[in-house]
Amino acid sequence: MGRSLKKGPYVSEKLLEKLRKKPAGDKSPIKTWYRNSTITPEMIGFTFEVHNGKNFIKVFITDDMVGHKLGEFAPTRKFIKHGGRLQKEVEMKAPGVPGGITAAPGTMTSAKNGVNPASPLENKK
Repeated sequence: MGRSLKKGPYVSEKLLEKLRKKPAGDKSPIKTWYRNSTITPEMIGFTFEVHNGKNFIKVFITDDMVGHKLGEFAPTRKFIKHGGRLQKEVEMKAPGVPGGITAAPGTMTSAKNGVNPASPLENKK
């Protein structure tokens, strides 16, 4: 459940003060740790650097972001992918590729059959 309507949206006073001090055409980002601040119409057109726990993510505020929180646009977790060996085998069999084997860019492959000699999974046939 969200914040009470009688209280209104939460916006940090320090963040609003930084926003008021900036000229309208200034393109330098505003660095902030206030992920829980609600985006207001005064913020449209400004760039914020929102902290995600490790580094700062640049967020350019547009009109359709009004009402959301700053933290929604700076994810704190990095999704890598699901699966293990089986998922890797499925990904290697791409449709439309002769032999069904594809190599990632920058990997060394054998010229005669397109197999990476360093990978034991791909050498099984």
